[in-house]
Amino acid sequence: MTLIKKISFFFAVFCSVISFSQNNFMFLGSQTKKQVVRFKLINNLIVMPVSVNGQKLSFILDTGVGNTLLFNLTKKDSLKLNNVKKVLLRGLGGGAPVTALISTKNELKLNTIVGNNQDLFVVLTEDFNLSAKMGTTIHGIIGYDLLKDVIAEINYKTSKIIFYNPKKYQQKKCRKCEAFPLRFYRKKPYIDVAVKVDTVGNLVTPVKMLIDTGGSDAMWLFENTKQVLKTPIKHFNDVLGEGLSGTVYGKRSKIPAILLGNYEIKTPTVSFLDKTSTINARRFKERNGSIGGAILKRFKVWIDYPNKKLLLKKNASLKKGFYYNMSGLQLIHDGQELVKEEVTAKSATADSHQNNGRIISLSTKYQYKFKPSFKIDQVLTDSPAGKAGLQKGDIIKKINNRAAYQYELGEIIAMFQQKPSKKIKMTVKRGEKNLKFEFRLKQRL
Repeated sequence: MTLIKKISFFFAVFCSVISFSQNNFMFLGSQTKKQVVRFKLINNLIVMPVSVNGQKLSFILDTGVGNTLLFNLTKKDSLKLNNVKKVLLRGLGGGAPVTALISTKNELKLNTIVGNNQDLFVVLTEDFNLSAKMGTTIHGIIGYDLLKDVIAEINYKTSKIIFYNPKKYQQKKCRKCEAFPLRFYRKKPYIDVAVKVDTVGNLVTPVKMLIDTGGSDAMWLFENTKQVLKTPIKHFNDVLGEGLSGTVYGKRSKIPAILLGNYEIKTPTVSFLDKTSTINARRFKERNGSIGGAILKRFKVWIDYPNKKLLLKKNASLKKGFYYNMSGLQLIHDGQELVKEEVTAKSATADSHQNNGRIISLSTKYQYKFKPSFKIDQVLTDSPAGKAGLQKGDIIKKINNRAAYQYELGEIIAMFQQKPSKKIKMTVKRGEKNLKFEFRLKQRL
């Protein structure tokens, strides 16, 4: 069975060099209390602008990383890096460490928040390409280096983060919030919650979970870290994502519930990870898994590293269902295509023979623009899309009678996860032919 690569990015970065001393992030202006930053939510991941040495780049905000990473830099980025040395990085996946560069004394900036003398790890491997999987350019990942110096209020509904100055911040009382103390291990935040994994009884099992804004899945659980943490009978094998050290494998399933304080989230999707892919992640012996974006986006989230606490307040999507990709398709961004678009121009001229003295005329013109192109990277042969006849390498031209370039990749992926039995119509280009296909989304569990 062909496996679909999902976009789930969990990184545990360990460096083979001595850590360099770097300065904290500071708010410009002695009276500055906060900074609002808009972000894009793509596949449950927060993508926000960060300037590096004066160059504006796109970063994923990831509580699962201790060090700031850069990758996929091109000549167009024209980024100047300072004091470069070679190092080795290791992350999730069963492969060997990845060669990278460390650059010191860099300036990182989010409007009025500035970090001088910052270390950057530059990943050199071309195999590690988030941009194609996310449909937008991703230059790097930032986590602890920034969050240790701010208090972050993340509003997934409005796509805004408010970064507060800890020296000026006073937490307002929130009666409907659930508060959790944060415990850190190697710069990563953990909280104590509980899960129900027994489909027959009502047993509640306490677990220690990494809070990971850089993971698009709902939950990961590490098999056998507790006696009851075993993969349910009803599951399917899958590729869970790509780590720095290679592919991450596991089994996808559902469990009855996860309890976040008084919030009970029912039947979340869960990935059970094999031991090979998570050797590094399991070095923290108390860790049982991770909580990712598919759960976190159902809350307003306050991440308070300085005071070691996390606050959650539910939003309207808390009780929405959890679904896997029900199409059987894995799509990636495939560059750009030149598209001919119709443009209607309106003009008005005076005419004394008309009652209103004016004539409105319409003229049609055409313009050519480069638009995003998407192709099928993987397709499960026994899936709805596979049974319909779609194949790897097909270029997507239309989805439900709408040009594919009018969608963002994240919108298409979300469409495949939202409504069982939803009809999907696709027109694809295969070789020189345009072919039409139709299928209905089907739950895999």
